[in-house]
Amino acid sequence: MSSKPERVVIIGVAGDSGCGKSTFLRRLSDLFGEQFMTVICLDDYHSLDRKQRKATGITALDPRANNFDLMYEQVKALKEGKSIMKPIYNHETGMIDPPEPIDPNHVIVIEGLHPLFDPRVRELLDFSVYLDLSDEVKIAWKIQRDMAERGHTLQDVMQAIEARRPDFEAYIDPQKSHADVVIQILPTNLIRDDKERKVLRVRLIQREGIDGLTPAYLFDEGSTIYWTPCNAKFTCSYPGMKFYYGPDTWAGHPVTILEVDGQFDRLEEVIYIENHLSNLDTKHYGELTELLRMHPDYPGTNNGTGLLQVIVGLKMRATYERLTHRSVEQLVAV
Repeated sequence: MSSKPERVVIIGVAGDSGCGKSTFLRRLSDLFGEQFMTVICLDDYHSLDRKQRKATGITALDPRANNFDLMYEQVKALKEGKSIMKPIYNHETGMIDPPEPIDPNHVIVIEGLHPLFDPRVRELLDFSVYLDLSDEVKIAWKIQRDMAERGHTLQDVMQAIEARRPDFEAYIDPQKSHADVVIQILPTNLIRDDKERKVLRVRLIQREGIDGLTPAYLFDEGSTIYWTPCNAKFTCSYPGMKFYYGPDTWAGHPVTILEVDGQFDRLEEVIYIENHLSNLDTKHYGELTELLRMHPDYPGTNNGTGLLQVIVGLKMRATYERLTHRSVEQLVAV
């Protein structure tokens, strides 16, 4: 790290395992630069190791398996510009290893199952996102991964999902009501009775009234828009693409929703979509399209997942610049 931060910005990235957090974090490093952003996986705050969880029947999703007091104290210390000795949960051995030193950085991302669970930790966050994978897509993805790549049976996969469900519904899912924005991944509406879940409908749910957050919109702010952009300017093969934008209420909050259903045939044509979106917090013409095209191999790049993840990343960059009164370009130049 080349310069000590005057102001540490804390970002929370929440969601179940396998919902796309790691891809989203890679996109964030494009915006902030790897050396200026430190990622803390909240698995490191497990208070029970794998053997203890097995012996007690307490899952990692259960708050009893996690040390929230230490998590709060250490995130608060980092925000105050102090170094910490962070515990390490070793995923290979299932044991808790000796701690490691972590210095404050310009941006600290806390990611995992519980960043929005403890109200004390929530208060420390400058921006938060919850990645919300619908049951249908979660099951399809897990079947694909565990059956095709790991040799599990369908019964094994469904049992594993059902075993996690009570704790997920009790402790993880409710956190989305506290997030500034939610990226929701759903089955497509473009294919009747679709079972493959390769084509997705992705929604960006943006809370109204969050200080400094200006929701991205399509065409006309505050209107309700349904848009099918397939024409001479935009290649659209089966099953097509549809966009939606409009106001709504979600988890008791007024929100703005931006939805993308379908997938892009040619990433360079995303510029056509970008031209019709506003409040993106881009720095120059075409920046959204450039950021998406940097990683054509990332999961979700050819559908709404990548597009909306990049938009959320741009919002996080704008939050950083608003709070620190300096641009990311200035940071890199130091």
